[in-house]
Amino acid sequence: MSHSTEIDSKHAWDGGQSPFRVSYGKMMMWFFLVSDALTFGGLLVSYGFIRHKYVDVWPKAENVFTHFPFIEQHLPLAYVGLMTFILIMSSVTMVLAVEAGHRNDRKKVTMWMFWTIVGGATFVGSQAWEWYNFIVGTDLVASVDACKDAGHMRNIWDHELGKYTVQHFHGANMTVNEYGVPQFANYFFFITGFHGFHVFSGVIINLVIFLNVLKGTYEKRGHYEMVEKVGLYWHFVDLVWVFVFTFFYLL
Repeated sequence: MSHSTEIDSKHAWDGGQSPFRVSYGKMMMWFFLVSDALTFGGLLVSYGFIRHKYVDVWPKAENVFTHFPFIEQHLPLAYVGLMTFILIMSSVTMVLAVEAGHRNDRKKVTMWMFWTIVGGATFVGSQAWEWYNFIVGTDLVASVDACKDAGHMRNIWDHELGKYTVQHFHGANMTVNEYGVPQFANYFFFITGFHGFHVFSGVIINLVIFLNVLKGTYEKRGHYEMVEKVGLYWHFVDLVWVFVFTFFYLL
């Protein structure tokens, strides 16, 4: 047996109702995140096309990102794996901060927001260190054959000759790089830099919210919705890095 409910047309069109029963601020944050997701999606799709174009000569990430602080031994992707773990853990602490906010537990919100900021700042610093090693590079070996034997393509791709040539150049920039085709460095700087800017911005925003928590601003308001809104942004940044890490470093 079906039941039908009559709806007052006047009431249905009078406005002032949230479509998903969320606040205006959270709804606007979702709109921003959707648009930002499309931007990152476009970058990763573009990266996929250019990598397919140079599939035979595209450098392998495990042969490029092998450095680890204070360790001379090459550890493929170990440091970027640690960075990923730190960022994921900062997302966990953000969840705990939001949960504490729902309980109006100012002390717990303060603690978990602090560790979220520490995790985000550590990730940004780690990314800066990774950029430094990528730009400085390593010493080029004597020959192309030696490069292949070592498993590292530490020579520069020459577009005119259509092959790798050993040159007196170290590191990488937006024009040439010792690891392979210049597009590899271009996409590395742009994609990881764009994401790093998001993380840095998130750290600054989290710091502002953290200071307001210390001042008791949200306790006076009676809710911690601002913590939840910045939490949405932080989880988005974390999720995007999972895709960047997968597409750029693992595949």
